[in-house]
Parts: sequence; structure tokens; C-alpha cells
Amino acid sequence: MMWLSIVGFVLLLAGVGEVQSQEKLPLVKIVATGGTIANTPSGRLHAGEVAEAIPDLKKVARLEVEEIIRVGSSSISIENWLKLAKRINEILSQEKEVKGVVVTHGSNTLEETGYFLSLTVKSNKPLVLTAAQRQFTTLSSDSPKNFLQAVRVAASDDAIGKGALIVTNDMINAARDVTKTISYRLETYSGRDIGVLGFVDDDQITFYRTPVQKHTTASPFDVRNLQRLPRVDVIYSYVDADGALIEAAVEKAKTEGLVIAGFPTGSPTPAMDKMLKSVAAKGIPVVMTHRGGLGRVRINNERPYYIWGDNLTPQKARILLMLALTKTKDPKELQRMFQEF
Repeated sequence: MMWLSIVGFVLLLAGVGEVQSQEKLPLVKIVATGGTIANTPSGRLHAGEVAEAIPDLKKVARLEVEEIIRVGSSSISIENWLKLAKRINEILSQEKEVKGVVVTHGSNTLEETGYFLSLTVKSNKPLVLTAAQRQFTTLSSDSPKNFLQAVRVAASDDAIGKGALIVTNDMINAARDVTKTISYRLETYSGRDIGVLGFVDDDQITFYRTPVQKHTTASPFDVRNLQRLPRVDVIYSYVDADGALIEAAVEKAKTEGLVIAGFPTGSPTPAMDKMLKSVAAKGIPVVMTHRGGLGRVRINNERPYYIWGDNLTPQKARILLMLALTKTKDPKELQRMFQEF
């Protein structure tokens, strides 16, 4: 009996020691939105359930889990973005003990949500988004590892001031630069011709560069009182494309701005170009990007009616234009923003 009492006392001390050790760890807030990272063959789990199933998380940080929505990322809306940005800003400004925030998300629109948050969250504290390609509990799922690595980065001092980060598959990418490039394989997220920021290895987190485009605290975009964003549509260039879709966007959908996914050199068809010139003359901003995926479009002074989207993908140019239109419609100011953000 005495031996059992001693064992019980030792176990009690071990438990107390574990609690005290946990209290010394940084506090990381998990803001969950759903996605494959929390999905199983029988349905989506609460992010808290996912966290509980990853024991190594308890060695890295203290977690507080808050679920904003629980959907696949194809269902994410601008309303969801505004809600997410407002809540993260509240957490980082009011909950001083929080070291960083991790957003769990579906993979299809992760890059867009990440760029939106990089432009609208007003804090230097680490902001990390992560996702998974394979459902939680399935064979070779990347969900547990990506979750753990995202928390490790969010708890790291080295992640401070680097804007929104996408952490998956051992890699750290800037939300502005990253794109999902493969439908289902794990190496889907690419920094394109810009490259990764760093890596998450088992022994340490290593950053090799810092984003130079403006973000977070250097961004002028304030969404606290916004209920909607201006409508901006993306129109694709292809052989023999006419102006029918442009006309539909302007006349039917009443778009407030257009982003053109032009040919890789940053141009549309002649028929599109003619119509886009008249659209810009009406005061509707037209941003030229390209459909190729790598590299920037060059400013062409012979076409002053376009705003040139630098190396942003069309879907990210749309985000910047929506936010920019809450500030100005002046073409020169819009061009400046596309060069800085």
C-alpha cells in the first residue's frame, strides 16, 4: 500500500510539473475555418478535436481554439474574410498574452485568404495560415504535421514582422507570393519564381529572406467598419476572345473594377483591348496581369489606360484592387499601390 502511495505521489508531482511547464510556453490562438485539415471521411471535426489528437502540440505552445466557420475553402466568402480579419485584429490588439495566430483553412483559397489578411491585419505578431491536402485520419495525412509546424512558426520570434505566412509541407511562404499549383499532391504550394521564405525542420525554424512588399502594419487598408468590398471581376484572355464577358461584367454585373488575366506578356486580344480602353475611360479601373503564373508584367506607357499588376496572380490582384477601391479610384494612386503591395 505504501508503494502504491509513493507511485501515486510521484505521478501527482509529474502532473504538476507538466502543468507548470505548459504555463511557461507561449500562447498561440487557433482561428479555425474548416477545410481538409479538419476533415475526415465521416465529416469535419472541430479544430479543437484535431489539436487534441496531436500530442506534440503541447510541447510547443499553449493553445486556445476558436472556430469562426467550418466550411470547405471553395465556400469562403468576402463576408467571411471581413469577419476573420476583424476577429484576428481584436485578438492581437486586446489579448496581449497571445504570441501569434494560426488560421486553419481549406487549400483551394488559402492563398487568397492569406493575402487578404496580410493587407488587413494590423499587427507585427506572427500570423500563420495552414491547410492540408489529405484528410485528417486518412493514410499519410499531412494535416497533423502542417498543424504542428504552423504552431511552431506562430510561436517563433523569427516570424515577427514578416506578414501573413503560409506554412505547409516543411516550407514557409509569404502569403503574397504563394500559389497552390497542384491539385492533390503535398508539394502543391509554391512561391513561384520568388521562392520560399524559409523552412520548418525538426530541429529549428530557419528564415532565409524577408518580404519587402508592404503588409500588415504598413498597409493603409482598414476593414473594421466595412460590411462589403467593391465588386471586382477577373476576365481571362484566350485566342479570339471578344468583349462579350467584359460587357457582361460592366453592364450586367455592374463591376467596379476589372482584372484581366492577359497573355504572358501582359496583353489581351485586340478586341478586348479596344473595349477595355473604353471601360477605363468610364472611370472603371482595369488591372492587367497575366495567365502564365511566373514573372511580372511590364508597364507599357503606350497603354496608359491600364493599371499594371506587377507579379500578382489575377486572383490576388483582385484582392488588392477591391481594397484599394475603398481608398481611391485615381489611376496613379492605384498604380502606386500595385507597385508597393
